[in-house]
Amino acid sequence: MKVVAAIKVGDMKDNDISKRGKVGIIDMPINALGDEDVKLKVAYCAICGSDPHLVGGIFGWEAPFGLGHEVSGVIVELGEKATKKGLKVGDRVAGNFLKFCGTCYYCQNGQQQFCEYANESNRPGMSEYIVWHESQIYKLPDDVSLKEGCLLEPISIAVRMMDKISPKFGGRVLISGGGPIGLLGLQAVKMYGATSLTISEPIAERRDLAIKYGADYAIDPITQDIEKESMKITNGRGYDTVVDCSGSVRAVGVLPKITARGGTLLYGAMYPNDYEMPFNLYKYCYMNELTVSGYYVAPYAFPRAIQMLTKMDLSDLTTKIYNIEDADEAFKAQLTGKYPKILIKCNKDLE
Repeated sequence: MKVVAAIKVGDMKDNDISKRGKVGIIDMPINALGDEDVKLKVAYCAICGSDPHLVGGIFGWEAPFGLGHEVSGVIVELGEKATKKGLKVGDRVAGNFLKFCGTCYYCQNGQQQFCEYANESNRPGMSEYIVWHESQIYKLPDDVSLKEGCLLEPISIAVRMMDKISPKFGGRVLISGGGPIGLLGLQAVKMYGATSLTISEPIAERRDLAIKYGADYAIDPITQDIEKESMKITNGRGYDTVVDCSGSVRAVGVLPKITARGGTLLYGAMYPNDYEMPFNLYKYCYMNELTVSGYYVAPYAFPRAIQMLTKMDLSDLTTKIYNIEDADEAFKAQLTGKYPKILIKCNKDLE
């Protein structure tokens, strides 16, 4: 079957990541269907912001490997024991690319994200078919399209973001980065009654979308001083909650400075695995008592993410679509930042 993959073309230590890898189409066998597995004919797989980084070798993965994990599709076959969720052939579904074992220390300790046997060998979502365990599959509501359905995984990240920051009604919030996760997170904190809700984003069209989704303020970090603008907006106190969704090492250093005393600072993106950021422990942890954290995937979030699919405005995130054969063009378009989200259509006969 056709799979969109990261292919190594150069030295992974080259400073120019565009010379490290490229996007190509390779042929891969479909995983065998186990007794508890579900085979999907993939409709759409959205490009995650991490996917181009994976192609560029930022996280150190060894190419070639399949890409994509934000998937929707239609069930075409069920293992004989895949019966616990009442799924059936023809169901429109989406799901979690990670299969957790359920039995290791972390799964039993309420820390599923650290599962010692988490399996993502079936990760290549940008493919014609995919085989997932029944536990990974969620039936889509009738009024949610397959295009919208492939955003279940990003919405699960927004749910996880809310779990981590526990926003308070009326709290001042800034989100750094107006990509899909930033825009979904912004919609979520708006539902929690966020005030002085601010987006920091260099692309004008994404700032406009943030305003559309409920942001009170939009800062251009290229032409404006984030610290000065933030203090102006918050009367010199900073934000009760600051979340980085940019993944940019240029954006993260200033964020402790604009987090209010006693506030929460969440680094909610993927960063180069060798990046280290200076951080004044005396000032930010001792004097200001900041709570600083991050998150890794979205444990226990998918049932709630399904509930939120109809609550989010996804129209602007489902308009730019490329066929699987044009994946290289799709990734080039992704890197321009022109589109808030790009979908890969993996089977032309599915809508």
